[in-house]
Amino acid sequence: MQFSFDTNLNRIAEKVEAGERLTFDEGIELYTTGDLNALGKLADFERRKRHGRTTYFNVNRHFNHTNICVADCKFCNFYRRSRDADAYTHSVAEGVEIARAAVAEGATELHIVGGLNTKIPFSYYTDLFAALKENFPRLHVKALTMVELDFMARFYKMSDEDLIERLKAAGMDSCPGGGAEIFAEPTRSRICDHKCDADRWLELAGKCHAAGVKTNATMLYGHIETLEDRVDHLVRLREQQDKSGGFQCFIPLAFYPPDSALSSLPGPSGVDSLKTIAVSRLMLDNFDHVKAYWVMLGKPLAQTALHFGANDLDGTITDGGELTEAYSVENGEVKMSKQQLVDLIENAGFEAVERDTVYNRVERAAV
Repeated sequence: MQFSFDTNLNRIAEKVEAGERLTFDEGIELYTTGDLNALGKLADFERRKRHGRTTYFNVNRHFNHTNICVADCKFCNFYRRSRDADAYTHSVAEGVEIARAAVAEGATELHIVGGLNTKIPFSYYTDLFAALKENFPRLHVKALTMVELDFMARFYKMSDEDLIERLKAAGMDSCPGGGAEIFAEPTRSRICDHKCDADRWLELAGKCHAAGVKTNATMLYGHIETLEDRVDHLVRLREQQDKSGGFQCFIPLAFYPPDSALSSLPGPSGVDSLKTIAVSRLMLDNFDHVKAYWVMLGKPLAQTALHFGANDLDGTITDGGELTEAYSVENGEVKMSKQQLVDLIENAGFEAVERDTVYNRVERAAV
């Protein structure tokens, strides 16, 4: 036996070593352990078994095409109503120019999400994706959460399958994992009652996977949810992955209270975030990748998270993501150079590997 802990984690450690699936109750045990070092060691064992010292990053840019939204999620400080002075919707031409600047900086991915905007015609999305592909055929378009797809299917009166196929044909290559928030009720309804429920989110993810569209998955933690809510969320994602197999990466998102309707809450502590990364790695046995999202964790904690099960730091996230800026704990900073990101990973003791959106290694010609 590789592990011998002076805690009740020994039994769970035996299952981890044997590659056995952990139960809901064991997920709760992991979260409630007082032995943070033991938990980190277990998660690091699983991470290194899969990836060794490899830590992925990508050169990407976020593009939030509109901040106008009919929902009013309690944790969100990004959305605006159409009458607000700072409401906006970027034109297709503006989107192309943002992509042009990103490609010039070496971006391989454009990450597109925005509000649920009833003023935008469906053709906006197909025109945008088609224009991006026409101008930058090698740029990966990662666009639209399951919440956005649900809204579009209802608002434009389209079947899920037709919606996904038309967006894919226009140039949508994959989907991000946002909008999952927390699946458990009544918590979900209390923080985002205008969004689709958990079953619908998971159903749409499965339909994307069936259409050959890979997606990510997220969990927003550190607000009003319980530990049971979190583990339930992980188990439901794991069950969906068993069915459809199209999730690439799991990204725990640390709740950022300022300027939200839940601003009185403290948000998650550093220990809570490290536990969440570790528990995610151990519970999600059918997910290849767990991401430490440095924008919401902060750089030092993201480095530490690489020793608690994470094997991806996301990307350079160059300018252009108003939504990303709204949740940054780095004083609104959402950009690192490629070299800064490499240094961050290597200083933590890992090997930095540039990837594309679907985790192929990116080989760049020497300058």
